[in-house]
Amino acid sequence: MTISADVSVPIKHTDRFFIGGEWVTPSSDSTITVIDSHTEQAYLTVAEAQAADIDRAVTAAREAFDHGPWARLSPAERAVYLRAIGAEIGRRSDDIVQMWPRESGVTVGFAATGGPGAQHTFDYYAGLADTFEWERPVKSPRGFGLVVKEPLGVVGAIVPWNTPMALISMKVAPALIAGCTVVLKTSPEAPGEGYLISEAAEAVGLPPGVLNVVCADREVSELLVRDPRVDKITFTGSTAAGRRIASICGMRIARVTLELGGKSAAVILDDADIETTAQALAQAECLVSGQVCASLTRIVVTRSRHDAMVEALASSFSKVKVGDPYDPQVQMGPLAAERQRTRVEGYIAKGIAGGAQLATGGGRPKGLDRGWYVEPTVFGNVDNSSVIAQEEIFGPVLSVIPAADEADAVRIANETIYGLHGAVFTNDNDRAREVAGQMRTGNIGHNGFKTDFEMGFGGFKQSGIGREGGEMGLMLFLESKAILLDGPTSRYRDVQV
Repeated sequence: MTISADVSVPIKHTDRFFIGGEWVTPSSDSTITVIDSHTEQAYLTVAEAQAADIDRAVTAAREAFDHGPWARLSPAERAVYLRAIGAEIGRRSDDIVQMWPRESGVTVGFAATGGPGAQHTFDYYAGLADTFEWERPVKSPRGFGLVVKEPLGVVGAIVPWNTPMALISMKVAPALIAGCTVVLKTSPEAPGEGYLISEAAEAVGLPPGVLNVVCADREVSELLVRDPRVDKITFTGSTAAGRRIASICGMRIARVTLELGGKSAAVILDDADIETTAQALAQAECLVSGQVCASLTRIVVTRSRHDAMVEALASSFSKVKVGDPYDPQVQMGPLAAERQRTRVEGYIAKGIAGGAQLATGGGRPKGLDRGWYVEPTVFGNVDNSSVIAQEEIFGPVLSVIPAADEADAVRIANETIYGLHGAVFTNDNDRAREVAGQMRTGNIGHNGFKTDFEMGFGGFKQSGIGREGGEMGLMLFLESKAILLDGPTSRYRDVQV
């Protein structure tokens, strides 16, 4: 199909919620309208959940966990459903391409990774059914010991709008293979992928109540966090919202995983090639128009190379083709919403007012009179204590910060409340490893923006609690139980412990 010309919505039942395995009528006629980030025209309208809808979804998830078959199936039996859901999402990759650029402004090329990426995540966690240590015998002076990993319970999963399908799969897949049931709360800006995974769950016959999906704004969403029937909250979003969620979960001792904001630093060592480094950084910042928590937005370089770094970055970033995300030649699309563009423009104004050197960008791209567009922007001579160096902008704005030497560059990189991501640019693997060890952040790339979610993704400091992806991501949906028996079970009768 010609995706750019087709503005139809490739999902059904947008006036309902997927709860208890059925498409149910909302408790009110409240709706949420998604505005196409390129055309500024209404694209999609969905039902908006109210308190009664959240209650109904939690009730269904609680019933399914306490009395349904899901938690009592073996991991291998649950894996069959995960693989089927993944295949269904992969089959509908074009539908994700149809929705995601309109919701969040991502380019068509990047949107094409959404379906295969989600399918890979579901397949990965299905594979852990056979390889993860769900039960371990232990030699104990008190008897025959077993350490058993059991499903944690009902999970409230809250996802943002920037990469919805990836984050849905990163939360739902490990929760399901663990044996948990889920209430998924999607973002008002990007609800389409929540409907798509609901349709996938329906298509493969997932037992009722195992996955329930609603869309709500912040005030109603907080009811999910407060509900004592919800055993765990897994949230990806801003640090400000994460603080609120952590405080509520702390009051009721609920389990919580938080993947929050970032202000990630790229430390440029003196042997790194300036031009190559600038091209890598500019290309990475095009990803989702800079609306990525792990973006490398603080470029820390020694003072003697600062001007060359600013010039190279400005040259590379100013050449980025900005425009219609469905144009295959475009490298960066719009921001997700008008308020997001207003936010980014506000930070650019603060950078100028604070005395930083505006090297390129700072305005709206010429010829793009509609859509939530902002020019790729580079600031030089940025003070690390300034607003644009310390606060998460969530847009295509890079700050180059001069350092006295390598040790000072590491100090500057660490001088932030965040610690989500980072990078070291050098031709020396040993130096890269040494500097990476000094940076207080959960993920480090060498010579580029690099992440591998199967190694675990998450942050230090106020960038979050816990990890997503890999076995670490699975373990946070499990509780560990110690069982002491008088003797071994039949399974372990012939096993040396």
